Amino acid sequence: MPLFDLPLEQLRNYTSSAVPPTDFDAFWERTLAEARALPLNAAFEPVDNYLSVLDTFDVTYSGFGGDRLKGWLHVPSHLEPGQQLPVVVEYIGYSGGRGLVNQNTRWAQAGYAHFIMDTRGQGYGGVSGDTPDPHPSAGGINYAGLMTRGAGHQDDYYFRRVYVDAFRAVEAAQSHPAVDPSKVVLAGISQGGGITVAAAGLVAGRLDGVIAALPDVPFLQDFPRAIDIAPRGPYPEIAGFLGRHRDKYEPMLAVLNYFDGVHLGRAATVPALFSAAQMDDICPPSTVFASFNNYGAGNPASGGNAPAKDIEVYRFNNHEGGQEHHWIKQLQFLRKLLSS
Repeated sequence: MPLFDLPLEQLRNYTSSAVPPTDFDAFWERTLAEARALPLNAAFEPVDNYLSVLDTFDVTYSGFGGDRLKGWLHVPSHLEPGQQLPVVVEYIGYSGGRGLVNQNTRWAQAGYAHFIMDTRGQGYGGVSGDTPDPHPSAGGINYAGLMTRGAGHQDDYYFRRVYVDAFRAVEAAQSHPAVDPSKVVLAGISQGGGITVAAAGLVAGRLDGVIAALPDVPFLQDFPRAIDIAPRGPYPEIAGFLGRHRDKYEPMLAVLNYFDGVHLGRAATVPALFSAAQMDDICPPSTVFASFNNYGAGNPASGGNAPAKDIEVYRFNNHEGGQEHHWIKQLQFLRKLLSS
């Protein structure tokens, strides 16, 4: 795949043309207040993971609308009584779920508690999942996939539920006795990266304890540009729908605008390490840079100054991004953060 997006010098200054809705903050304040009025009821059931160095818990907690969500919590074995660990809350890429009991344990191998959120209605591709999406709008008219599910109104849109699930996943992780609730890191790749950006913005001023965000090649950023230029992946689901429903472009953009990471990440207050791939034709680099450049820029607690942030750029990679090379950079980032 050749370089097809803006040159790097332009990417570093690109911020998107999207403008948040006038009731953006009120919408999310209402959404999260409704969710948090319901009991979390987090439960952790020990399960056999067939590994001698890690312990795993099958997690169940209440997300959007009180719907029961699944997850895994992995922790290193043989913790001292009362010992608490920093926790990485991981969100999964599009179509994937939490996977099998020992399929993804790398953060626990590095010595962290590792909480993996199962994404509702997904787990049909990539890795398996165990959480349905029971919301009535899930059965409405939409293009194949999830990007237009419930997109007739912001209250019904699929990612409203997912973002609330992600917020409550942080609360669930914090409730386990092996987790240090004051040291929560948010992480994810692609869709997981987009959820990471959203969660970082939504917890700001509402939930203490999150200390960093690690969004890799994040999806769900700068919808207007992404719909126009992404030739592959989930964004074309929206273009496919609009190709038939020609009068829905403006109304759909108005709904998507509530869920754009470019807006959600502006409220973030914690340090972040992003990644972008310049040959990425699923999450084009300009959409990632729009998110990065806006991240933390609207944080009133800092007087408008963005929190510390950095972005690693992988010039010759597509949507796979930095992979194992980038994970080393993340480990270094967290080691430095936690030792300061």
